[in-house]
Amino acid sequence: MIFIHTASIITRCARWCPPNSKCVDANTCRCIPGFTSSTGEVITSRSETCDGTEQTTHNRKSLHIAHLFPPSSNLLIFFPPKMLSCFFNRVQNLSENVESVPVQDTIQNLIQGVDEMLEAPRDLETLPNSEQHLVASNLLIGLETVLRGLSKSLNNESLHFSSPSGTEMSLKALDKEDKNVTLIQNNIKMILIWDAVHESNDSGPIVVGLVSIPGIEKLLDKVPLIVDAEEQAVPHETRGELLQEIPPILLSDVISVFISNSNTQNLSSPVKFVFKHSRTPETKGKVHCVFWEQGQNRSGHWATRGCRTMDNRDDSTTCQCTHFSSFAVLMAYYDVQEEDLALTVITYMGLSLSLLCLFLAALTFLLCKAIQSISTSLHLQLSLCLFLAHLLFLTAIDRTESKVLCAIIAGALHYLYLASFTWMLLEGLQLFLTARNLTVVNYSSVNRFMKKLTFPVGYGVPAVIVAISSASRPHLYGTPKRCWLSTEKGFVWTFLGPVCTIFSINLVFFLITFWIVKKKLSSLNSDVSTLRKTRMLTFKATAQLFILGCTWCLGILQVGPAPHVMAYLFTIINSLQGFFIFLVYCLLSQQVQEQYNIWFKVIKKKKTESEEYTLSSRAMSEPSKHSEVKSCISPEHFTD
Repeated sequence: MIFIHTASIITRCARWCPPNSKCVDANTCRCIPGFTSSTGEVITSRSETCDGTEQTTHNRKSLHIAHLFPPSSNLLIFFPPKMLSCFFNRVQNLSENVESVPVQDTIQNLIQGVDEMLEAPRDLETLPNSEQHLVASNLLIGLETVLRGLSKSLNNESLHFSSPSGTEMSLKALDKEDKNVTLIQNNIKMILIWDAVHESNDSGPIVVGLVSIPGIEKLLDKVPLIVDAEEQAVPHETRGELLQEIPPILLSDVISVFISNSNTQNLSSPVKFVFKHSRTPETKGKVHCVFWEQGQNRSGHWATRGCRTMDNRDDSTTCQCTHFSSFAVLMAYYDVQEEDLALTVITYMGLSLSLLCLFLAALTFLLCKAIQSISTSLHLQLSLCLFLAHLLFLTAIDRTESKVLCAIIAGALHYLYLASFTWMLLEGLQLFLTARNLTVVNYSSVNRFMKKLTFPVGYGVPAVIVAISSASRPHLYGTPKRCWLSTEKGFVWTFLGPVCTIFSINLVFFLITFWIVKKKLSSLNSDVSTLRKTRMLTFKATAQLFILGCTWCLGILQVGPAPHVMAYLFTIINSLQGFFIFLVYCLLSQQVQEQYNIWFKVIKKKKTESEEYTLSSRAMSEPSKHSEVKSCISPEHFTD
C-alpha cells in the first residue's frame, strides 16, 4: 500500500504548468515545440512562462484568416453579405488577440462565431446554391485546419463545448497507454485506435477533435454525390443508376474530425463513427457514409471514397473511414427496378412443377429395383438437394424481416445449391469412370472407391465452402430484398466460382467420355450392350450438364447486353430443372417405363378387385335387407 501511494505522488502532474507547456511530473513542466522559457525548455519555477518565437506568434495570429478564408478565394469580394462580414470581423478580432487570450477561450469563441452565423444566416440563404456550397466548403476545410493548429497549443488536456443551438466540440489529449479513444456527443460516437494516429517521430501531445455542426446543413442543399467507382460497379438486384437529378438528403449532423499531427489521409486502422439519424431513411433510397471533398475551385461535393457503411438501421448508421475529414450520412436516390410480375409467376409455377417432379423422381430412384446402382444413388442425392433448395427458395427467399433469419436462409440456400452441383460433379466423374471401365479389365477397386468417396465429397465440400464464406464475411449473407448472397465485394462469387469450376471440370469429363465411346464404337470386339448403356448414360449426363450448368451461366449474363432476355431464359430453364431431371432419368428410361407399367397394372388390378369387392358386398347386403323388411310386416296390416 505504501509503495502504491508513493508512486501515485511521483506520477502526479503539476497543476501550475503555464500555457504552452506540458507536465513532466509533480515538480517539472516542459515547453511544447515552438515555445521556450527564460531558462530553456524545462520549467521548475511557477514564475516562468513558455513564450513563442516571433514566427510562432505570427503564425497563431494569422492562422484563422489564412485558413478560414484563403486570399485566393476572396470570399468577401465575391460574396459581400453582411452576415459573412460580421463573422469575418469576429475572426479578425480573435486573430489579433490570440496571444493574450487562452487557447481554450479562442477555440470556444471561434465555435460560437460559427454557431451564431449558421443559426441565423439571413442573407447567406439568398446566395445561389453554388456560392453557398463554396462558403460551406471553405468553412469546413478552414475550421478543421485552424482547430488542428490551435489544438497543438493545448496543455495536454481535454475540452468539451456545447452551444444552445446544437453545435458541439470535443477535444481529447491522447495518452500512449490508451488503446481505443472514444469521443461521444449527443448524435455521434467516434471510436479511434491509438496506433492509427500515433507515429514514432511524434513529439508533444496528440489531440483528437470532433466538431458537430448541425447548422451547416442550411448551406448544403443540392450538393452532388460522387460514388466511388468500385461501389458503383457493384450490381444490385433491384437498384439501377444513381439519380443525379434528385439531390441526396442528409440523415445526420455534419461533423469535422481532426488531429494535431498532420498525417490523417491514410490511417493504418479505420476510424469508426456511429451516427444518429435526424430523420428516418426511405425504403427507396440507399444510405451512404460520405465525406466532404474540396474541388479545384474550392467548392466541394460529397464522396464515398475511403468510407463504407458497416451497419444501417432506421435510427442510426455505423461507418468506417480510412482518413479524417468532414463526414455525414446521407440518403441517395437510385433508379429502382420494379419486379417483373411475369417472371414472378413463371418462377412460382415452374418451381412448383419442379418440386412435384423431383418428389416423383426421388421415389422412383428409391423404389425401382431394376435401376439400383451407384449412378442411381447419385441421382437420388441430387434430386433431394434440389428439392430442398427449391422448397426453401419458394417459401423463404423474401423473409427479410429478421437479418439473422435471412442470413441463415441465405446460408442454407448457398449450401444446398452448392451440394447439388457437387453431386452433379460426382455424376460426371462416375460417367468418366464408367466409360474408362470399357478399356480396363479389372475395375472393381474403382467402384469401391466411388462408394467411399461420394458422401464425404457430396456433402462435405459444400459445407467447407459455406463455413469459410460465413466465417470471413457473415454480414454479406442476405440482402435488403432477398435472402441470398450479397453482390458487394464480389461475395456472390463464393457460389458462382465453384459452379463455374464444376461446370468446366464436367465439360472436360464429358469430352473425354465422348472420345472413349467413339473409339470403342469403331472396335468390332466391343460389348454392344455395354456401349449402348454408356451412350445413353452419356446423353443423360450431358443433358443434365446443360440443364443445371448453363442456367447459371445465363444468370451471370444478366448483366450483359440483353439482360431482360437472359433473365427470362434463366428463370424459365432454372425453374424447370426438376421437370428435366424427371424427364431424362425416369420417363426416357426403358427400365423405369417397364417398372411404371408394372406399378400401373398392380394399381389397376387392386382398384378392380376393390370395385368387385364393393359390388359383391352390395349384392349380398340387398337380399338380407329385403328379408328384414318382410319380417317386419305382420299379417294383420293387410286385414280389413
